[in-house]
Amino acid sequence: MDTPQPRWQRRKDARPAEIIEAALTLFIDRGFAATRLDDVAKQAGVTKGTVYLYFANKEDLFKAVIRETLVPELEMAESMIGEHKGPWADLLREMLLAWANRLMNSQTGGITKLMIAEASNFPELAQFYVNEIVVRSRRIFADIIERGIAAGEFRPVDVMMATRAVTAPLLMVKVWSRSFSACDPDAVSVADYAAFHFDMLMQGLKA
Repeated sequence: MDTPQPRWQRRKDARPAEIIEAALTLFIDRGFAATRLDDVAKQAGVTKGTVYLYFANKEDLFKAVIRETLVPELEMAESMIGEHKGPWADLLREMLLAWANRLMNSQTGGITKLMIAEASNFPELAQFYVNEIVVRSRRIFADIIERGIAAGEFRPVDVMMATRAVTAPLLMVKVWSRSFSACDPDAVSVADYAAFHFDMLMQGLKA
């Protein structure tokens, strides 16, 4: 029976992905400041020198983590908008529930809390995250709302404010659950909250 090869014997094109996966785990578990490239290398099963072959420094590695783990999800959401046929409320609900599922079940769901905790200490990385992820995420939800208004499905609203009303509560519930779920006697699941949140949104958005 074949045995798996050690990571350092695998093909070189697999190494960046393994380093990014290791970095994601450590960034979320320890925070950006406390994560060392030595630790990332050990987690990935490579030498520190190998990490430097692909990433100039820890900041460059963090940006790669964001681009490789979150940007593809945004690209998929943007494609769904372009291909959508049917009520825009259906797509809004689908997007909210998919986002809730990622926040709850995917390792990348911890990045939001990480960025909130580290933003003031690393303003350049915070700006990168806002430009690459936050602005683009808002644009996705704003696009759905604008199309729903144009179709006569949603009433005319301030799209910027509506977009924040869509996204902010879900983020807060997720951050709260990661921080206080063990001691909160009334904790709720992000998925259950997302479904309830959508129903409330429709009361304010529907034409």
